[in-house]
Amino acid sequence: MEPLTITGTELYIRENAKQHHTDEYDLVKAETPTCILRRGAEFFLALRFNRDYDTEKDIIRISFGFGEKPNPVSGTKAVRPVLPKLKHFPKSSQIWGVMLTQNSGTSIVLNIRIPPHVPVGIWKISIATAISGQRGIRKDFTIPDDIYILFNPWCPEDGVYMENEEERQEYIMNETGKIWCGTFKKPNGKHWIFGQFDEISLPAAVFLLDKSELVPAKRGNPVMVSRAISAIINAVDDGGLLEGKWEGDYADGTSPFAWTGSTAILEQYLMTEGTPVKYGQCWVFSAATVTVCRALGIPCRSTTNYVSAHDTNSSLTVDKYFDIFGEKLESGPDGTCNDSCWNFHVWNDVWMTRPDLPVGYGGWQIIDATPQEQSDKVMRCGPASVAAVKKGEVGYLYDTPFVFSEVNADIMHFQEDEESDWGFSRTTINQYHVGRKIVTKKLGPTDDDGDSDLLDVTKLYKNPEGTEAERLAVYNAVHGVPRAQELYDIPDRGNEDVAFDLVDIDTVPFGETFCVEVKVENKSEEERTIKAVLSASSVYYTGTTAKDLQKSKGTVKIQPGKKETLRLEITPDEYVGKLVDHSFIKLYAIANVEETKQVWSEEDDFTFIMPQVTITVSGLQKIGETCEVNFSFRNPLDVPLTGCSYTAEGPGIRKPKIMNYRDVLPKEVINMSQSFTAKGSGVRKIVFNFTSKEIHNVHGSTKIKIEE
Repeated sequence: MEPLTITGTELYIRENAKQHHTDEYDLVKAETPTCILRRGAEFFLALRFNRDYDTEKDIIRISFGFGEKPNPVSGTKAVRPVLPKLKHFPKSSQIWGVMLTQNSGTSIVLNIRIPPHVPVGIWKISIATAISGQRGIRKDFTIPDDIYILFNPWCPEDGVYMENEEERQEYIMNETGKIWCGTFKKPNGKHWIFGQFDEISLPAAVFLLDKSELVPAKRGNPVMVSRAISAIINAVDDGGLLEGKWEGDYADGTSPFAWTGSTAILEQYLMTEGTPVKYGQCWVFSAATVTVCRALGIPCRSTTNYVSAHDTNSSLTVDKYFDIFGEKLESGPDGTCNDSCWNFHVWNDVWMTRPDLPVGYGGWQIIDATPQEQSDKVMRCGPASVAAVKKGEVGYLYDTPFVFSEVNADIMHFQEDEESDWGFSRTTINQYHVGRKIVTKKLGPTDDDGDSDLLDVTKLYKNPEGTEAERLAVYNAVHGVPRAQELYDIPDRGNEDVAFDLVDIDTVPFGETFCVEVKVENKSEEERTIKAVLSASSVYYTGTTAKDLQKSKGTVKIQPGKKETLRLEITPDEYVGKLVDHSFIKLYAIANVEETKQVWSEEDDFTFIMPQVTITVSGLQKIGETCEVNFSFRNPLDVPLTGCSYTAEGPGIRKPKIMNYRDVLPKEVINMSQSFTAKGSGVRKIVFNFTSKEIHNVHGSTKIKIEE
């Protein structure tokens, strides 16, 4: 009697996908579907034989293998026999379960339970057949199909389990969303198509994990997988997905502002066999991270920290230096201080348990794929527990001190002082708090016309500024960082009897004049002589100065009890052509009181309001039918827009494509049209983005309902 020969298999791909919440993947919907499953869940597999299956004599063993060298010890291989009399899976869910549910003679149907901790990625299933009592005679068959097994947020035993269904729909299933840019006074949601179910996204995610060199045995641990993702999304150490560039010309690649979704980036990376894609900045790194995490089944969101500290010397402070004349020393007195405050910084939160930390530190964890500082000799960050960051528990893995500084560092200004022992005296501390606002997208629909979908989550990461709890968290962190203790021992300032206030600027419409204003009040009973410097510069969103716009120095005498306003006006002619990236403006004000030696300094920033895009749709909005979409906005400047390009895309409607556009005349109202053809029904989103040398990041979106 010969062992059974496998003549066919059936993975019930679409039926299993519905039970595993993977039926939205384009790979499942394809004409030749791909099997995509989630761990901790059951699926059905049918085997067809060359003869009837004899339950008494035929032996069937199912082998599950992961990686190049599957090994039972590492958890990357399991072999389970088919036992016809077995009526229940093993009690332990950590063991692969195989149960015969149907026997039709020449075919059988198996119910297979995947353990909730297995590595994620591509698995192979092999079947070995033999005859009871016969040694050395067996037949082997490997199912040729790749079988993806993903994390399972629906499974309570999976480390990424998320109980709330509305949250699962947002952080796993939502293909579109927003990345928040702008300023804490005027957050600006940039529409983004994550496209985690696109046919390219899951293969790209697995390819990136392979390239990260995370060993197969650790790919079941969401802590290790998310840490690997934070490293491989940037290209600094390992030829990862995106090459970062924060200034200069992007002509040899794609401007970070031109991307409207992740799939074009992932597709280019795969098509070039892993050549880093040019270019990304923090919101692009974050958006790509969302796509990769959600594709693999890790709940993930993009989170923006406004006024985000980059502490380069582990002092938990951001130190800024000025010479005796009030001029900023960009790299400090010795050229080694490169601390900075980013106007905003975008990272990611991933949801998981933390069995490596004490109870209470699971839930949201911060990972950051933007290359800033090395962690274990690799450019990566996290996962750092949000709960640990809030408490200032900087001793917990991973990279908690760096993240704590990002949201809660103190800004310290130092000015040259001949009477000081080390040549500088501290002028201010805590005048310009870091972590002004931390936001993400709300659960539910995206607001296409405004920003009502913003969710302020600051309280999750830090206690309210000025409260005892906030200061205790800072001092708790300082206690564990010797360098920080040195700075906090610096003496406080002396007598102050003049009050200064740099007037905040929320936003300015692009193309209009703005003013720097400092209100000064002499609270003493004597005349005070004020020497002041006011300046305005264009800066990259990372805080680095691009170009000086205007600076004013002067001396004013203020009588006892009187008030004065110092002003510096900047016209469009003085800033158009000098702006970079997000069109951020940094304002500095420094003042000295001659009679009392009082020193004061403060800073502020804002960005311009860009033109609003009007989007209209015409034609039949049905599957397979072409409809026209028109995008329109007005050039707000008295100068032409040059080097123009735009992008329009929509999941299930149109693949992303960057198109060049002619120069735009001053004050011209421009109209651009594109044809879209839908492949599937339902509500679909279209995202538009326009950029030029003179103006960046003009964007908008709309939803259209595609009928059958």
